[in-house]
Amino acid sequence: MTSASQPASPATSPTPAAADTSPPAETPPPRRRGPRISYTTQVLLALAAGIALGYLARAANLDWLANSLGIIGSLFVQLLKLAVPPLVFTAVVSSIAHLRGVTNAARLAGQTLLWFAITGLAASLIGVALGLLTHPGRGVTLDLGTAKAPSKGGGWTDFLAGIVPTNPVGAFVQGNVLQIVFLGVVVGLAAVQIGDKAEPFLKLTDSVLEITQKALWWVILLAPIGTLGLIGKAVATYGWDLLAPLATFAIDVYVGCFLVLLVLYPAVLFFSGRLSPRKFYAGAWPAIQLGFVSRSSVGTMPLTQEVTIDRLGVPKDYAAFAVPFGATSKMDGCAAIYPALAAIFVAEVFGMDLSIPQLALIVLVSVVGSAATAGLTGAIVMLTLTLSTLGLPLAGAGLLLAIDPILDMMRTATNVAGQALIPVVVASREGILDRSIYDAPKGDMVIGGEAPKSDDVDRPVPAAPVKDEPAAQGAAAAPAEPVAAGQASAKNAG
Repeated sequence: MTSASQPASPATSPTPAAADTSPPAETPPPRRRGPRISYTTQVLLALAAGIALGYLARAANLDWLANSLGIIGSLFVQLLKLAVPPLVFTAVVSSIAHLRGVTNAARLAGQTLLWFAITGLAASLIGVALGLLTHPGRGVTLDLGTAKAPSKGGGWTDFLAGIVPTNPVGAFVQGNVLQIVFLGVVVGLAAVQIGDKAEPFLKLTDSVLEITQKALWWVILLAPIGTLGLIGKAVATYGWDLLAPLATFAIDVYVGCFLVLLVLYPAVLFFSGRLSPRKFYAGAWPAIQLGFVSRSSVGTMPLTQEVTIDRLGVPKDYAAFAVPFGATSKMDGCAAIYPALAAIFVAEVFGMDLSIPQLALIVLVSVVGSAATAGLTGAIVMLTLTLSTLGLPLAGAGLLLAIDPILDMMRTATNVAGQALIPVVVASREGILDRSIYDAPKGDMVIGGEAPKSDDVDRPVPAAPVKDEPAAQGAAAAPAEPVAAGQASAKNAG
């Protein structure tokens, strides 16, 4: 009896192993979800629905439907514009600050600006050539009396005077992107010169940039709805009877953009390390399609930067400099192809002949004045700048306002593609492009609904390889590289 009152010995007590032999509890079956529709498919479906609703509204004179579509599209564009001032300022300041950690920063910056100019020059030449071949304004009969000069015009003096703001707060209130870029450059350079004392400010700037990008990502997810409204309103407002006289010009703009996308850019990629154009467009596609829908290079900038880093293999520190500056000054669609074609169109409509020096001036204005487009929707500022420089009637710009939303979609898609292209080209030529990422881009970035964090990819810019004769010595020391690489990867992983 006494033994029964003793505590059970370890041998007879239940053990965890014995408990493991019991059958596991049944888990409820996973909830079935419908197939996910990719972001690209959502945009294409919205595009088709917008065209159908727009034609319905125009054919049946449904003003309420056209107005509703217009409100939806306007709200989407306004949400994009809302984030522009803080996004541009913090992105420019942060991009300049990031250059401190970039190897050969001055060389990379110079190469970036050089390739901006080279591709812009080639794109403007394509626009001039198309205009001279097709004569988009010849034989066009439009009511010139109803054409009004745009409210925002100006020549070179207005452009140069408008760079420096009289009131820094006013630049943000008015949303003047060019002035905000100027302020960002000045503040960024000053912060770099100050050094460690500017670190708290730069950390705050990075935080504001991260918050703005997160909020803008929510807007990006609404792009299919915005597409429905923007396309529907455009179709309902501008039927074929209004677009027919401008059909040749509109086709020229689209053909010019396709030539840049399918001929110029692939050639640049091929001669910059034999990069695959197909893989480039596979990687950059999320940003390109958003640019087409939103008609805003600045609004697309966060996504452009993410695809440049995560899908195209450009080092983060360099991409943080190149993409923001490209979003405000690299405009092959709005500032190169379009103004060249538009100037020839306006000259032909008004019965004016352009001389060879004037055609050369078009190309020069396109390359130098591309920052005037400011990365927002439309290219009216750049168009009026070109027309005023050539002495053409500014009222000619009013002739093209009717179809500007339709043209602006393709122009912006071309802009965004170029803004992703140049960092890839420069990184490849400098030997810092991660080819393993470039050759295998990830899937749909947007469908997950989460904005990628800026620290998700933290690849510091490596030193560009030195191409000199003692290469054999470097080959002899190759066995030591895996150790260094392992240490570096462990450091990054931590």
